[in-house]
Amino acid sequence: MRKRFVLWTAGIYILYALIMGAYLFWWADFGVPEAYEGTGADPATFMTDRQLELSQDYSRYQSMLYFLGLPLEWMIYLGVLVFGVSRLFRDFGERVSRFMFINIPIYVLLLSTLTWLLTFPLDYARRTLSVNYGIGTQSFTGWMRDQLISFWIGTLIMALLITVLYMLIRRFQKRWWLYAWILMIPFMIFMMYIQPVVIDPLYNDFSRLSNPQLEEKILAMAEQAEIPADRVYEVDMSEKTNAMNAYVNGIGSNLRIVLWDTTLNKLDESEVLFIMAHEIGHYVKNHLLWMLIGSIAVTFGGLYVGYRIFHVVINRWGNIWKVKGVTDVASLPALLLIFSLLSFIANPVELAVSRSAEKSADEYAIEMTQDREAAVGSFQQLTVTSLSDVNPPALVKYLRYGHPTMMERIAMLESYQK
Repeated sequence: MRKRFVLWTAGIYILYALIMGAYLFWWADFGVPEAYEGTGADPATFMTDRQLELSQDYSRYQSMLYFLGLPLEWMIYLGVLVFGVSRLFRDFGERVSRFMFINIPIYVLLLSTLTWLLTFPLDYARRTLSVNYGIGTQSFTGWMRDQLISFWIGTLIMALLITVLYMLIRRFQKRWWLYAWILMIPFMIFMMYIQPVVIDPLYNDFSRLSNPQLEEKILAMAEQAEIPADRVYEVDMSEKTNAMNAYVNGIGSNLRIVLWDTTLNKLDESEVLFIMAHEIGHYVKNHLLWMLIGSIAVTFGGLYVGYRIFHVVINRWGNIWKVKGVTDVASLPALLLIFSLLSFIANPVELAVSRSAEKSADEYAIEMTQDREAAVGSFQQLTVTSLSDVNPPALVKYLRYGHPTMMERIAMLESYQK
């Protein structure tokens, strides 16, 4: 079975890689439709020939790495089960301690470490691509520091969640998914609350906006939108990237308005104010709240469907994998595989909802600022600095883009009438 698994998995993965490569580098059209030629949405009007060439190449390679990585985690989870690695991890944890609040975190640490090591080459390739095309500026040491921080934060959170989950599975084999969903609701709210003040500062240094006049104008916009903020934060991102960003995140007293220093360095004041108006639009239109509600609803459906499939899978293949049953932590790779596949299936719908929200925020921003020139200029500059493709292939757009394409966004702004 193991030999057959290796041959079939390798064969299918190679075929898949060849098809995706052919799609991205030969079949897909990266050009601009005739209707947009010569408009502000046409990159030829604001990018040099060299920048156009780099943006298309960068987009192709970036998408290729994404598609190569997409099934990699699924293959790892299956391999861990087929080769008996999951059973070995379980047995090791149980030898260390018979208490599940100790042996399950040990299992999670071992599985997370193996997954991190096997996916590291692809992560490093993404980092190398970004640096080679002038987007990433972070040193390897700094990048590794962030990678390790992410690993330990993810592992600790996952260890907590999985320990609680298997406690529920062992106690409520037919209703564990429902109780897990109920507990996930306060957990998601808690994570939104602590993200800006606990997790984000682990990666970057935050300080008050260095331009007090600009801060005053942004806070005036925030007050108009009834955002409870008394300062604007600036984050030092220029040591890591040339890309630009700004956001409003958090809830309650932990809400923060944040600007990357790269955004401040590359845009003029009117363009920065448009970008901030867009982020404020998300708050005004309750996109953060609807995102939370949507996550809660999706989690409910995902846990129920995952529960049904999980029991069928373990009953069918559990003995082959030396998994004692659904209560055995060695079944975790199967559960993670199921949830990952369900997430992949739901992803296009979630991205479509996100694109709609981003379009709504764009419309709010142009209504608030009434400055079409600044709006178009900010998106054009964002395209140049990020080497974004204004019109990506359909498959890339629907599987990767949480924003409308730059061509769609700029075209909407150019057609705006005061």
